[in-house]
Amino acid sequence: MKTNINVKKSLFRIALVCLMPVALSSCLKNSDNYNYSPPAALVTIVQASPDEPVVDVYLDNNKVSAGALGYGNTIDYFRAYARLRQVNFYVTGTMTKVFSDTVTISPDKFYSLFLANKASSPELVKLVDTLNQPAAGKASIRFVNLSPDAQAVDLVIKNGATVVSNKTYKGHSSFVPITGGTTYTLEVHRAGTATVLATLPTTTLRTGFIYTVWLQGLATPTNSGDGLTAQIMTNAFY
Repeated sequence: MKTNINVKKSLFRIALVCLMPVALSSCLKNSDNYNYSPPAALVTIVQASPDEPVVDVYLDNNKVSAGALGYGNTIDYFRAYARLRQVNFYVTGTMTKVFSDTVTISPDKFYSLFLANKASSPELVKLVDTLNQPAAGKASIRFVNLSPDAQAVDLVIKNGATVVSNKTYKGHSSFVPITGGTTYTLEVHRAGTATVLATLPTTTLRTGFIYTVWLQGLATPTNSGDGLTAQIMTNAFY
């Protein structure tokens, strides 16, 4: 069992983001001098493939990672024009491609893209992020299983309730409510059992915040760095 915590905060004021058609638009001039606002979405990218090298990330030919993206790290939400896009991962500092896939980006939506599985068979997992305001006194939390060999798992509060149950590889929950302003120890269990596979200790879930927790790595590791770990990021807050 590995214990790890890595909070990557993609924070923005939801009140402003709710004005998506305006907030995401670049004012381009056409030949008739009218403003043109190309449709766009917001996208975050997570590197959850345990044995890939450190990478640079491009959307089509545009680099979207400010720095090298290592295992377990994220790129904060960025604006992406809506259409069929190619997501390219290169060995950092080079144009040696390690993986490429296409995704359809629809306008006025939020997406999380996860690089998953082992380097021998990489996959891109796309989730639509429904970032609704949590109820009073609540936070919202989503769980994603990105371990290709961990089988079905549960997300559990230590000595408490099961938050999300029975998610197999690439399975994910919706954002579910949880009491905010509270510090938890979150555990990933083998589904339906008390067997702990990974832990997020002393994790404070703040009221009005929206989080994603994911399981990454291998249940049968091949080296000391690719065992199972749980990670958490903040998607948004109100």
